[in-house]
Amino acid sequence: MRHFKTDKLDKNKSNAIGQSFIHESAIKQVTGKAVYIDDRAEEAHSLHAYPVLSTISSGKVLSIDTSEALAIAGVIDIYSAKDIPGKNDISPVFTGDILLAEEIISYHSQPILLVVANSYQTARIAARKVKIEYEKSAAILDIKEAIKQESWVRPPHALNRGDAQQAIKAAKHTVDGELDIGGQEHFYLEGQISIASPTEDGGMFIQTSSQHPSEVQHLVAKVLKQPFNYVTVEMRRMGGAFGGKETQAAPWACLAALAAFHTGRSVKVRLARGDDFKSTGKRHPFYNTYQVGFDDDGLIEGVDININGYCGHSADLSDAIVDRALFHADNAYYYPSAHINGNRCRTNTVSNTAYRGFGGPQGMIMAEKIMDDIAYALGKDPLEIRKLNLYRPGRDLTPYKQKIEQFILKDMIAQMEQEGDYWARKAAIKAFNKSSPIIKKGLSLTPVKFGISFTVQHLNQAGALLVIYADGSVHVNHGGTEMGQGLNTKIAQIVAQALSIDMQHVLVNATRTDKVPNTSPTAASSGTDLNGMAAFNAATTIKERLFEFASAHFDVSTEGMLLENNKLIHEKGEISFPELINLAYLNRISLSTTGFYSTPEIYYNRDKAEGHPFFYFAYGLALSEVEVDLLTGENTLTRVDILHDVGNSINPALDIGQIEGAFIQGMGWLTTEDLSWNKEGVLASNAPATYKIPAIGDTPAQFNVKLYDSQNPATTVFKSKAVGEPPFMLGISVWSAIRNALASITDYQYAPNLNTPATAERVLNAVEVAKQWSESAKKGANNA
Repeated sequence: MRHFKTDKLDKNKSNAIGQSFIHESAIKQVTGKAVYIDDRAEEAHSLHAYPVLSTISSGKVLSIDTSEALAIAGVIDIYSAKDIPGKNDISPVFTGDILLAEEIISYHSQPILLVVANSYQTARIAARKVKIEYEKSAAILDIKEAIKQESWVRPPHALNRGDAQQAIKAAKHTVDGELDIGGQEHFYLEGQISIASPTEDGGMFIQTSSQHPSEVQHLVAKVLKQPFNYVTVEMRRMGGAFGGKETQAAPWACLAALAAFHTGRSVKVRLARGDDFKSTGKRHPFYNTYQVGFDDDGLIEGVDININGYCGHSADLSDAIVDRALFHADNAYYYPSAHINGNRCRTNTVSNTAYRGFGGPQGMIMAEKIMDDIAYALGKDPLEIRKLNLYRPGRDLTPYKQKIEQFILKDMIAQMEQEGDYWARKAAIKAFNKSSPIIKKGLSLTPVKFGISFTVQHLNQAGALLVIYADGSVHVNHGGTEMGQGLNTKIAQIVAQALSIDMQHVLVNATRTDKVPNTSPTAASSGTDLNGMAAFNAATTIKERLFEFASAHFDVSTEGMLLENNKLIHEKGEISFPELINLAYLNRISLSTTGFYSTPEIYYNRDKAEGHPFFYFAYGLALSEVEVDLLTGENTLTRVDILHDVGNSINPALDIGQIEGAFIQGMGWLTTEDLSWNKEGVLASNAPATYKIPAIGDTPAQFNVKLYDSQNPATTVFKSKAVGEPPFMLGISVWSAIRNALASITDYQYAPNLNTPATAERVLNAVEVAKQWSESAKKGANNA
C-alpha cells in the first residue's frame, strides 16, 4: 500500500493544510482509552431500558399481557404509545416512522413497548416475557410484488431528455438487461445507543451515537411535547456510522428520553447486536432494468433505465436516496437521449436508510453494466467503450440538465493505463485464461463521477463556534460529527492554517446543540466542506478583528499585516500570537465568534426534473484484477490500483485511509455481504456468523492508492474535495472484473448477468449461464 509518511512531517509547522497529521483520537482508539457512550460511568440510580419488538411482519396487535414482565424483580415500569406526551411519529421528512406501535404492525422487530429496569440484563429478560397476541395480515416482502401492486412510499420521479425509446429503436444496436442489487448492513463497531438524563433546570440532556444531533434534539422535544431548548444533545465520537446513525439513531434517544421523563432518572438504551441488525434499516436493495441503443463504435444514442428502490415500510430518506440513484445512473457518461425512472417501493420490512453513497452506488452500477454489455456485444474492450462515452466539451449535460465543467477523467484514465500497465496485463490475462480451464482472471477499470452536496437544499449549511482564550489557545465547536473519518482533525488543521498557528494549540471538542444550533447531519460527504468552511469563516472574522485592534494599538496600517508562524507581523515589528491575544483581552476585544456557511448554486426543480443539485463532482478510478474459481464460484481480488481526486488534500493520510476503507466496504457490498430474509420477513443474516463483511484476508495483496494531482475548481475550503463517499463506488470495478473473468468463457462475446452480492453461489450460476450461451453459440455457428 502507498501511504504518506508522517514521521518526517513537522507537526509544529503553521502551514497545516496538506500535512498528514495523525487522527486526533487514533492513539486513544488503539489503546482503548477513547470513550464511547457505553464506556461512560453511569449516574447513581440510573436505569436501563429495552424495547419489546414485534414478532410478525404485518398485522394488528390484539392484546398485550405485561404481568409476567412486571413481576420480575428490578423492573420499574413498561411504557407504550399511550405514555408519549407529544408526537409518536419521528419521521425525518415525511410521515410514517412510528416510535412505538399502537395497533398496526408494519415490519418484523418493530418496537411496541419499552421496558425500564435497574439493569440492562433485567430489561432484556423482561422484554422477552411480554406476551402479545396478533392478527396477521398479508405482507409485501418482495420488491417485484411491490412494483406489481404499485406499492410506493413516495410517488415515482423520472429524468427525461429527448425521446429515449425512439433513439433506442433508431439505433443500429440495442442491448437490454436487469440487475438485482443487494442491500448492506452498516455493521458499525459501536451499536445504537443513547443515554437521557433529566437536568436540574427541568431539561433533558442526551448523549447519543448519532450523525444528526440537531434532529435528535428536535425529535426528543416533539416526543416529550417540549420546546427545542428543553433538550441538549452531545456527541463526542461514534464507533462508526456509515449513514446508519443519520436518522435511525433518533428512535433510541427518544425512547431513552421518554423513560427518563417519566422516571426522573438517567436511562440508557443500548441494542444488542442481533436486535440492532433486525430493527434498523440497511442500504436499499434495488431491482433495476435497462435498454440501450448504440452505434457500431459503441457510442450511446439512447437509454431507458428503470430504478426500483426497496424502501421498507416508510419513506425515511428513501425519496432523496432514489433521487440520487437517478442522478448517478449516468456515472461518467453522456446520454444524448435518456429516460431514467425511479420507484420508491413499499414493503413490510424495516425502513431502509442512508448508507455511504446514499443511493449513488445503486444507480452508478447500472452505467457500468451498460458499458460492459455494449463492449461484449461489439467484441470490444470495455475500457474503449468507457472512454468513448465519457462526458466531454459539447457532450456535457447530465440528464438532470446540470452542465459538467471539469473533464479530468480522460487524463486520469491515461495515467492509470500507463501506471497500471492496463493493456499489457489485459493481454497476459487473455493468454492465461486460454490455457487455464478452472481459474479465470478478470481485469476492469471503472471510473467514478460523484456529485457533492445534499440534494435537499436547506441541508447545505453549517455553523461553528470559535473561542480563543487569553493564553492564545483555541477551542472550536462545529455542527459536524466525528465517526472515525477524521473530521475534527481536518477542522483543527483548517483553523490552524487560517490563524497561522501550530495545530497543538487548537482543540476541537464534542458536537453540542447548545453550542452550534440547527445543524445538518454529517452525511453526503459534506462534513469538511460545510463545517470546515464555517470554522474557516469564524477564524477569518477573528483574524480581521485582531488586525483592526493591532492597527489601532500599534498605530500601523493593516496593509501588509499578516499572521505567520505563530506571530503577527506588522510594519513596525512583530508580536507572538499568545502575546497578541492576551493584549487584545486586556483591551476588551471580543475573542469569540460564530461562523456560518451555506453552499451556493444549489437547487433542483422537481417539477421540471432539472437543476444544479451538486456544487461539484469528485472523480476516481479503480483498476481491479480478480481470480475466479469456476468449480467453487469463489473469487479473489489479487490487485487493485486506485487513482482518486480529492482536490487539494487537507490531510493526505486521512484521505488515503478513507479511500482504502471505502473501497473495501464497496467490495464487500458487491461480493460477500448477503442480506437475507425468510418467508415470514425475519432477517436471517442477523449476526457476524451469517453475514460476512470483508476481513483482512480479503484485502488484495497489491493495494496501490494514489491521489490525483489537482485542486477543486469550485470555491471550497482550501480547494479540497470530499472523500467520504466517492471512493465507495470504486468497488464496482471488482464486480466488473468478475464479469470480465466470466466473459472469458464465451471468448468475451457475452458476460452473464451477475446479481449482487456476487457470492460463490451466484458466480456458479453465472458460470453455467456462460457455458450454456457458449454452447448455443457454437451450435448456431455450426448450423449456419
